[in-house]
Amino acid sequence: MIHRVGLSLILATSLMPLCSASAAQGQEKYEPTLASLDSHPLPQWYAGAKLGIFIHWGLYSVPGWAPLSHPEHDFANADYIKNDPYAEWYLNAMRIPGSPTQAYHIEHYGADFRYYDFAPIFNRESKKWNPDAWAKIFHDAGARYVVLTSKHHEGFTLWPSTTVNPNPSIPLNERHAERDIVGELTAAVRREEMKMGLYYSGGYDWTFDSGPIEAAADYQSVKPESQAYGDYAFAQIHELINRYHPALLWNDIDWPKTGRPMQVEADYYNAVPDGVVDDRFGIQHADFTSPEYQKLEKIEPKKWEECRGLGRSFGYNRAEGEPETIAPADLIALLVDIVSKNGNLLLDVGPEDDGTIPPVQMERLKALGAWLSQNGEAIYDTVPWERAVGKTVEGDDLRFTRKGNDLYATILGTPKARTATMESLTARPGMQVTMLGDATPLNTKSAGGNLQVALPEHLPGNYAYVLKLAGYAQ
Repeated sequence: MIHRVGLSLILATSLMPLCSASAAQGQEKYEPTLASLDSHPLPQWYAGAKLGIFIHWGLYSVPGWAPLSHPEHDFANADYIKNDPYAEWYLNAMRIPGSPTQAYHIEHYGADFRYYDFAPIFNRESKKWNPDAWAKIFHDAGARYVVLTSKHHEGFTLWPSTTVNPNPSIPLNERHAERDIVGELTAAVRREEMKMGLYYSGGYDWTFDSGPIEAAADYQSVKPESQAYGDYAFAQIHELINRYHPALLWNDIDWPKTGRPMQVEADYYNAVPDGVVDDRFGIQHADFTSPEYQKLEKIEPKKWEECRGLGRSFGYNRAEGEPETIAPADLIALLVDIVSKNGNLLLDVGPEDDGTIPPVQMERLKALGAWLSQNGEAIYDTVPWERAVGKTVEGDDLRFTRKGNDLYATILGTPKARTATMESLTARPGMQVTMLGDATPLNTKSAGGNLQVALPEHLPGNYAYVLKLAGYAQ
């Protein structure tokens, strides 16, 4: 994540199935122009999904470490870059003289241990990984889609890519995983009836640039823009499209101008008409925007998706524990807030090198899944109401969502009183109010231009409580 030989044959064979896929489905053929790309409608499955699971897994998962000195993500700060808390940036940080990551690497692996020497360790440990177990965990957490890092900035791919890296210094056994992790997880996720998406780092590939990034200006200067890299990225992403037909194509940082980004997106839509692309391809078209570790203050008309880790890092960081991991109540409040403002939450897990999801992250996923199993009606397939944020006279924070004629008011945290008097709402004929998790109708009355609801004596569940105002929004 940001702080944001035989190539012609590969391209020819990669593009052939795209045209046939589009023609077979009888879809409009997308062209590599902004006008054509902008005609692509946002698929309803994505608009209604609300929760996805991001997975950062790669060579950086072997050392699995980053310093904790910068809890906030101030990407432009040189001290932040030197003390980067993103463990997936291990390769960059270990090359910065005097950085904590460099010191950690030398202490634990030695000065002569190359980053890509982690490849045989990752391949050995990842043999223990069970894709079906992951898929069930994510399904039980309430996710509707999954996005896997198929290639991060390190350039190591999680599928057996046949695109030849022109950098002769990268041995064949250090270029990709031995297992087809992308393919195995894609099959497992689809068996759990979730959508499968793929992340690809188009803007950075550190096998094409010496780096490292040490200052804000370097974020731009280390982007590979050679024709060789453009052709390489173009061929690799077409491998992903043709082999796996991902429901999301999640690019990071930028896309090389030499790699024909509009052609990539047109080819993708022609192959996967109900797919979606993010806003990090360096062109004006996107199906959604992708703020990172940010929250929006109001309803955004354009679909958006916040991506963030359960902790401060996306990749596994063994230094993180309970204090660095978002609390269950805060996680649920975050999801509700995002959905009320027309967003999705793409929540990241950082597995260890053998695929183990750290216990502190598993606890959060279980809490989220339990809450959604009771309250998902107020989340999935909802749309924003006329306003996202509200208050009760008693001092509770509210978030609103709507589905059909029903309005949902989620009380963030534990209610402060036995009543919830919602400001600027009124009782309406035929309206019935219940709390999700308890079908008993609740007593209501008008109170000075507000709607007062008598809450159940025993509140169902934990963390946040949803009042369903059936028939309010008709």
